[in-house]
Amino acid sequence: MAPGIHDCEGTMRAGQDELTRRGTAGRGGRRRVVAAVVLAAAMALTSACTSGGDNGGKPSSWQGGGESKPKASATITEPKADAGDVPASTGITFTTKDAQETAVELTDAAGKKVDGELAADGKSWLPDGALEYGQKYTATVTATGDDGKPATATSSFTTMAQPAKQIRVSSFLGDNQVVGVAMPLIIRFSRAVPEDYRDDIQRRMTVTAKPAQEGVWHWVSPTEVRYRPKTFWKANTTVSYRVQAGGLPLGDGWYGRSDLTVDVKIGPSFVMTVDNRTKRMTVTKDGRVIKTILVSLGKKTTPSSSGTMVVIEKLRKTVFDTMEELGPEEGYRTKIDYAQRLTWGGEFIHAAPWSEGQQGSVNVSHGCVNVSMADGAWLFANTRMGDPITVKGTERKLQNGNGWTDWNLSWDEYVKGSALPYEPPAQPGDDASAEPGTTDEPSTEPTP
Repeated sequence: MAPGIHDCEGTMRAGQDELTRRGTAGRGGRRRVVAAVVLAAAMALTSACTSGGDNGGKPSSWQGGGESKPKASATITEPKADAGDVPASTGITFTTKDAQETAVELTDAAGKKVDGELAADGKSWLPDGALEYGQKYTATVTATGDDGKPATATSSFTTMAQPAKQIRVSSFLGDNQVVGVAMPLIIRFSRAVPEDYRDDIQRRMTVTAKPAQEGVWHWVSPTEVRYRPKTFWKANTTVSYRVQAGGLPLGDGWYGRSDLTVDVKIGPSFVMTVDNRTKRMTVTKDGRVIKTILVSLGKKTTPSSSGTMVVIEKLRKTVFDTMEELGPEEGYRTKIDYAQRLTWGGEFIHAAPWSEGQQGSVNVSHGCVNVSMADGAWLFANTRMGDPITVKGTERKLQNGNGWTDWNLSWDEYVKGSALPYEPPAQPGDDASAEPGTTDEPSTEPTP
């Protein structure tokens, strides 16, 4: 028997399996774990307490005097007792039997408790942040049956030394930004994450929206993953998203450098729709039409893209220079006012005083949405990064990936980009909690 591990009514007991290659990644839940049940009363009634050898992962045994054995039992499966080199991202995985309540406590060598959350499936627990490198911790799982008697299992382990190979995790958005209703949440990694490690990191990526809306993460490349709700964000939603990457194995000896938390705000619902047939843009705010604007789109040789795009950046003044790309005969160098980028390929909404005579009747642009100087100034003053624009009826379809085209994919297509099987969130009245990467209620907003 390992020193310091004892059997007693509801007291500590070892028995864990080998830590897996990829670290513990238990699903993140939404219930904060309370402190473990105090056992002093039960211990005071115990007439005898004996020690024994390692039980190999089996539930803690019990020996007592006049008291009956607790009905419930608990076993910690990861990390294994006395394990070393445990990733700092580790969670606690366990099994229980006949348990009505389960509590998990993790303490450092000084006895300080580590905050964390119990997973929705009740089989694992994840600390709120990465553990310290090269430190000893003790996990205690307490299972209480319908007889009210607690049974516990414990595991002490030591985290690995700080690794030399670390991957930075960054958010495109900063804290407290206000963005449009079509803004995807964008997380980037400084090094490609192998495909068979993406589910690990995605389990530790959570989004909380108030009011709640259904959504999912979607990998657009090995270095970038995005999140969008099923329909546009509801106006004035507050969003908090978190990536618990610190110490997480990410393949080939690389580990996440640190955790990340970002809070943003969704602004009013400002939606632009352009119809090539009428050469007009309809602007709605919070569902009400507030303006109709004459436009000129791309001529037949350089058509505008049809699809749902998002305002990526706003430039009060800029210069469009295509001389190198198109050559001296077709190229141009033009000063532009009130430019709002929609695609990486160079499609913008912008003021075009030279085409005001054709706006509303003829397409003469090189693919941009041309508006008057007055309308360009008005749009520029009212839009935000992340506001959507849908263009309809042109000769060319928007190419996915040419801009933030998350909304150009159907919901079913978007879900396929998740590294985890998608499970819709629990409906009101259900007992189950939402899975990581989703929020708690379906949205009632219309699909764009």
